[in-house]
Amino acid sequence: MPTPRAGGSGVSVTRVLLHLLPAVFLFALFAGVGILHVTSRVLVVDMGYRLSQAEGEERSLTRENDRLKLELATLKSPARLEKLAREKLGMSMPAGPLVISLPPELPGAKRNARVEARDSRAVRVAERSGSR
Repeated sequence: MPTPRAGGSGVSVTRVLLHLLPAVFLFALFAGVGILHVTSRVLVVDMGYRLSQAEGEERSLTRENDRLKLELATLKSPARLEKLAREKLGMSMPAGPLVISLPPELPGAKRNARVEARDSRAVRVAERSGSR
């Protein structure tokens, strides 16, 4: 039979703590693993939301890019450019004798930048610079 201690009880506090210590460590271990598991799940869900948001933004930007490509193709259409040249800039197609046909340019060959018109009217020809 255990001998009574100073307080009159048969069980010491240190003995009780030594018996509870493994249970406390086990509880702390389970709590730590649980907290880590919940934290990792929260991070995975958050990353899923971010990924979903990025995919939505990617779809939106793709649609905008397609719309801009269509707008660019419309703005560059020859019919539209010709209409603008005629209406806003007052341009027109030149008459037959004013059009001068030049031979195709060969690579490496230099062409004379000035061409004389066959007609008595003066023709201005843009001069090419040496670099492109």
